[in-house]
Amino acid sequence: MSTPPSTAAPRGTLRELLTLAWPMVVSRSTQSVVGLADALMVAPLGAAALAATTTGAINTFSLIILPMGTVFIVQSFAAQLTGRGDLVSARRYAWYGLILAAVAQIIAMAAIPFVPHVLGRFAFEPQVLELMAGYMAIRLTSTGFFVATEALGNWFGGIGDTQVQMRASVLTMIANIVLNWVFIYGHLGAPAMGVKGAALASALSTLAGTAFMGLAFARHQRRIAGGEPLALRMSELLRVVRFGVPNGVNWFMELSAFTLFLNAVVSQLGTVVLASLNVILQINSVSFMPAFGIASAGAILVGQAIGRGAKDEVPALVWLAMRVALVWQCAVGLAYLFLPELLIAPFASEGADARQLARVGALMLALSAAWQVFDAVGLTVGEALRAAGDTAWCMWARLIAAWVLFVPVSWWLIAHLRGGPTMVMLCVIGYLAILAITLYARFRSGAWRRIALTGHEHEVPV
Repeated sequence: MSTPPSTAAPRGTLRELLTLAWPMVVSRSTQSVVGLADALMVAPLGAAALAATTTGAINTFSLIILPMGTVFIVQSFAAQLTGRGDLVSARRYAWYGLILAAVAQIIAMAAIPFVPHVLGRFAFEPQVLELMAGYMAIRLTSTGFFVATEALGNWFGGIGDTQVQMRASVLTMIANIVLNWVFIYGHLGAPAMGVKGAALASALSTLAGTAFMGLAFARHQRRIAGGEPLALRMSELLRVVRFGVPNGVNWFMELSAFTLFLNAVVSQLGTVVLASLNVILQINSVSFMPAFGIASAGAILVGQAIGRGAKDEVPALVWLAMRVALVWQCAVGLAYLFLPELLIAPFASEGADARQLARVGALMLALSAAWQVFDAVGLTVGEALRAAGDTAWCMWARLIAAWVLFVPVSWWLIAHLRGGPTMVMLCVIGYLAILAITLYARFRSGAWRRIALTGHEHEVPV
């Protein structure tokens, strides 16, 4: 059965892109504020606490990104089916995302006991290692809730409603900041838990966001069901896995390579350099997430265009999203280049380590201005390819770029040739440049036009 979409099918004007994008920009930005707030609020506890919290957050995210990236494909299915006018079928894909979230929760809980053993294989200072293991053990307990929020948020985005996830993300951000204040320093009768308090605050705030999303989804699906039974289908779930897992592996392999880069390569340069790079990554997440929101909004337009049989509209949609992302990223790059000391200062507490962190961090942040353009191109094109279902090729491209080029070359330049903080940043810039050029070439090839994501592309859209 086909039903008309709840919103008019977007046709790709700047206004339509921004209408979809601004809630996603707010949503992704508030998600980055969670990590930024953790870093800022533990910074007074010293460089070890800061390094443990920021590196632990990245390590945790590098594990969660596999199921999280997998459920991103829910948006692609929902968008294409919405473009076809089949919301009744589209609602099943939210449930497939929730099933994958439950599986992720089970696996994460089973992995927690192994965290200290795995971290112990890297060259962390003992205090950093102990704090980080405690942080990650707590954060991993919320894996399934985090993935469920992403699954439902991507589903809502695919049908053209990007504001539900925005509200959930704002709720999560506010809860995280308040709970950080409670648990890190021990207010309102709670114990002062330090780094573990930051992890607990993040886990509980994630649960709050998931509850909000779940209630919104329950109300919405009743409105579009029209009395139709849910009728989940194993063939559709397997199709989600077929296209979603490569997308998850895509993100996972990239983040894993970068996590190895942090843990095995950058850690050899000392706690100050490690903390500096992690602070820069937290600051960059503030710029990355809005660009990601713009790219994801572009992907919704791409998916809906493909669903209604208008593939010729896709290049213009991608170029529109890319231009908007480039304007934002270039503005951010200029701020990094000319105001690095000002942006690093909040993370540097008093003492010799803080002064060194401010000096080294400012240099590294200024250099990070160079990768903003590559990030904008790679994000928008990569999300468009995902919307079309071109996930397997992108997976192999990231795998080769990350593991055949980035990891070995960076290890040789930094660990073997003793390159310093500047070389660290040049390695990251080079990797992002290669990836952006590769994804752009793939999109220009037009191979995405031949992919049948939902299996109904041969039919005339309703």
